[in-house]
Parts: sequence; C-alpha cells; structure tokens
Amino acid sequence: MRTKNELIELTITGMTAEGNGVGRYEGEAVFVPDTAVGDEIICKIVKPLKRYAFGIIDTLKTPSPDRIKPDCSVAKPCGGCLFRHLQYDAELKIKETIVRDAFTRLGGLSPDFLPILGCTDTDGYRNKAQYPIALQDGKAVCGFYARRSHRLIPYTDCNLQPPVFSEILIAALERINASNLPPYDETSHKGLLRHIYLRRGAHSGEIMLCFVMRKNSPLLRTIAEEMMRLFPDIKSVCVNLNPDKTNVILGKETLCICGSETITDIMCGNRISLSPASFYQVNTLQAERLYQIAAEFAQLTGQETLLDLYCGAGTIGLSMAKRVKRLVGVEIIPQAVENAKQNAAANGIENAEFYCGDAGTIAEQLVEKGEAPDVIVVDPPRKGCDQATIAAVVKMSPRRVVMISCNPATAARDCALFDQLGYHTETVRAVDLFPRTGHTECIVKLTRAGLSQ
Repeated sequence: MRTKNELIELTITGMTAEGNGVGRYEGEAVFVPDTAVGDEIICKIVKPLKRYAFGIIDTLKTPSPDRIKPDCSVAKPCGGCLFRHLQYDAELKIKETIVRDAFTRLGGLSPDFLPILGCTDTDGYRNKAQYPIALQDGKAVCGFYARRSHRLIPYTDCNLQPPVFSEILIAALERINASNLPPYDETSHKGLLRHIYLRRGAHSGEIMLCFVMRKNSPLLRTIAEEMMRLFPDIKSVCVNLNPDKTNVILGKETLCICGSETITDIMCGNRISLSPASFYQVNTLQAERLYQIAAEFAQLTGQETLLDLYCGAGTIGLSMAKRVKRLVGVEIIPQAVENAKQNAAANGIENAEFYCGDAGTIAEQLVEKGEAPDVIVVDPPRKGCDQATIAAVVKMSPRRVVMISCNPATAARDCALFDQLGYHTETVRAVDLFPRTGHTECIVKLTRAGLSQ
C-alpha cells in the first residue's frame, strides 16, 4: 500500500472511462488524471487505498507521443474536455477500447465490433449549452463547474460551442449586470438567475435563449427584446422556472417571453421543432451519421412496424418513418411528445403515432394490446433500460432490437440481460458524438435467437 505524498516513477499504460491514466507500481494500480498512454512521470500519491491509489503528475519526465498542448486556458480546472491534451486519433482508440471492454468484460459478450466512427469536427459541434451563473466580485458571471465540484470557473469561450454562443453570453451578462438581476446562490437559496441555456439548430441556425430562474422577473422582458435585436438568429427567448433546492437544471414550467415557443432544425431531412425540454442529440451532424447506422442495423424493408422507445422529439423514429409501414414512439416528457407529434405533421409523416409515459409501462400496455413490432429502437438515458422495459420488449418478440446508448457500461449490462432472454448481441459500433470529452456513444444490433442473419 502506498503512502500519501509518496513520489514514485510511473509509466502510463492505459486509460479509464473517467479519463484517468493507469500505471502499475509494484503490482498496484495507480490512477493519474491529465496523462497519456506512454507518459513517463514522477507521480505524487494523493489518495492511497488498500489495493490501488490515486496520484497527480509531479514531474513529466518523458511525454507520450500522443500528447499535444491543450488549446484552452481552462482545460485543466474545468475538466469537461478530458482528452484535450491528446491527439484525436489517440482519443478514438481509448473510446473504442472503453466500448469493447464494457461488452466483453462487464457484459461477458462477444459481438462483432465495427471500427469507431470518429467526428469530422472536434470543435464547435455542440448545439446546446447550459451555463451556471454566479456572483463573483459583485458581478454576475457564467462558465462551468470545476471537475467534481460546484465551484464556478468563469469562461464564455468554450471551444466545444459555436462561436456565436460566446457572443450571446457576453452580451447577455452585460445586460444582466446593468439591470442588477441577481444571480442565484445555492447556499442561501436566494437570488433569481440560475443558468443561461442556449440551443441552436445546426442546419437552420435558429437560436433559443432560455433563462433558468428561481422565479420570474419583469427585468427579463427588456433583456430579451434587446438580445433579439442584437442577434437576429435568436428566434425564441424563454424563461424556465426552477424554484427548488436541487442540482437539476430545468424546472417543470417554461414561459415564452419573446418570439416563438420553439426553434426548428433539420435532422435527417426532417424539419424538427425543439422546445427547451426536448431531447435532441447535441452533435447534429454526427447524430445524422449515427441514425444512418441505426437504420442499417434495423434492416428495414418498408413492411415493418417500428417501435421507438425513449423517443424524445421523435428524431430517430422519424428518420426511418419512410422506410417502415408504421411508427410508434414512446416518451415520458409531455413537451417532447408534443414536439414529436408536431414534427411528424410538419413533415407530412402520417404513419406515426406517439404515446406519453414511462417506456416500460407503455411497452407493457402495448404487449397487452397484442402489439407486435418487427423492430424496436431503444435510446435510454445514461442509467440504461429498466428490467420492466427489457421484459416488455422481449414479450413483443421483435426480430431485431437496435440500442443507442451514451453509456457503454449500462448498454453492456442491458445487452447481457437481453442475451439471457434470447436476444443475441450481434454487432457493436462506437460512435464519437462528444469529441474531447470522456463521453462515448455506442450502437448495438441485437437479433432474436434462431433467426438467420
């Protein structure tokens, strides 16, 4: 067992899903952030445990050839871009290994692994950002929380966001400070403005500006009107009300104070309407490539009934609607279901229907009705599918299940359960929707046992 503040020589030989480098010293694993495979370092132990330890770089003796200089002044304290100090090819190898290890080691599965699909644009790709607000030196500032904390690092020029987001933030903060609109304080539960939330259509260019407030303020109307004059692409200014003592960003009620209640974008050729609460992949261009793979995995002929669970604003199912006989979507957020219905109508899609409710509950109701979808697409949250949903899916006995997941570990767990219930995990592909960050998407094709491939 190591001791705190001990200095050891360490070679980094691997990376974890959390972005820590891993080296071994006298048979014990040592985890070190901000490292790269091949780094030779003097490591300072900061947290010794019985079977492993955590350390930091004391001296970088020999840098890995994968290392590059981060092009962001707050990359280290922010911690959002875990891999900004690496060549992008090295990042892709790490993410591909994370997905492969999840399915083979955690899931005990042996699917065919296709090569990871990298992203063409590694900067400026996000269509959504949520910036916490705080009071510092008597002024409202926004930025990002430091890793594993709620300590705000003021910053408006994140490389992952489109440049216009920075321009909007600076202009909004000037007006917020001029109007003395008080930022929210988590400790005292006083103040009003909690977050500034921005969405932008990657194809349309339309922007939504949303102020997340503890309670509404008449000051916002003037600010909203000025922002829409300054930035003609802002088509919607909303106020989301979140009065609770919580880390959850959005509250349950949203009011439109200027412009439209929604913005629009184009996804896979469909016009999509988006509200603040709608789930929409944050990397539009890469998501379109992801959905193309999903359609390939679904092997649609035009005669199928397709069930889209956790459908959000309907983007996945609607991207395949013209290739199926019937589309059924299920989503728990009422606003998103309304968006899905509007999106189907706006694109002249008449073979789609959408239900609001818990995925497992609605799936069980469909079983009771005798529904028998040929293909089911599931795109669950990070926690994965619950057992009730998986059981209901299996009862419907589709030929194929296509799973899209932002968490390879829960995807592997769920696929292992599907495997026990008669669905073979046939093909897995990692897709990088979140370059420079520690997040990895994957897509899986599961086939009912006994079917010819």
